[in-house]
Amino acid sequence: MLCYDGKVSICCFTLAGLIAVLPEILLRLELDIPRAYFNKIWLTHLFQYGLLNFPLLLAFRGFTYQVAVRAAFLGYAFGIGILVSLIASPSWQMFGVYMTILATFHYSEFLSIAWINPSAVSIDSFILNHSLAYGMAACFSWIEFVLERQYFPIMKQPSPLSYFGLLLCICGEILRKLAMFTAKHNFNHIVQREKMNNHELVTYGVYRLCRHPSYVGWFYWSIGTQLILQNPICLLAYTVVSWRFFHDRILIEEVTLLNFFKQDYVEYQKVVGTGLPFIPGYTVYT
Repeated sequence: MLCYDGKVSICCFTLAGLIAVLPEILLRLELDIPRAYFNKIWLTHLFQYGLLNFPLLLAFRGFTYQVAVRAAFLGYAFGIGILVSLIASPSWQMFGVYMTILATFHYSEFLSIAWINPSAVSIDSFILNHSLAYGMAACFSWIEFVLERQYFPIMKQPSPLSYFGLLLCICGEILRKLAMFTAKHNFNHIVQREKMNNHELVTYGVYRLCRHPSYVGWFYWSIGTQLILQNPICLLAYTVVSWRFFHDRILIEEVTLLNFFKQDYVEYQKVVGTGLPFIPGYTVYT
């Protein structure tokens, strides 16, 4: 059952997305609106986004307000991404696709936790502040895209490579969410150090395919984002850094799982791989 804060987030995300596309809708409808409203579209969006946050401040308090603000931000980014992907110049269109993919990923992380494990939901469930390295990696990818578009605009034209990246992101996102909804209350963004009474070993569904489907999905999703942007430097960097991150993360998590489930997890390891290339995980058998 979706908790109250999850319901609030859906309303805020959806409303913000609709408001983001409102100027373009009004232009298409050719209503009798002063053209000055659209002369500097970035000012229009700045005004709209600021105005959107005012009723949120009045309507919500505390944790719910923090949820509403972040959901609205991601919803607005999603709407802007849709607009850019549809009406911007070809060299910017894939950046719009990237924006929608990024906003969807972060919002769906929170929504999924709010649905399957409400007791674990927090502001960190949006994973917007995942880590300093994560934020820096995103910024570097934006910088690379802008610089390469400036000097080599042909590189940023939509191509089969960028659409393959989109497909990779979609598949990675689906796999990760399937893993979360299969694990249900057993899933948490933070590696658990203590076994809860209702903590069980999940070996069915997508967990029959690989031991860490949520990590597999996230790994290929991250690579897909750079294929969408056609960023050759960040593509290589994301692949290496993501591989190292999940290599270390899986080692830590599997030590915990072996402590929790003992021989049951050992037997599971023998028949199902981690799902990530050249990452065997932590094994105690030969």
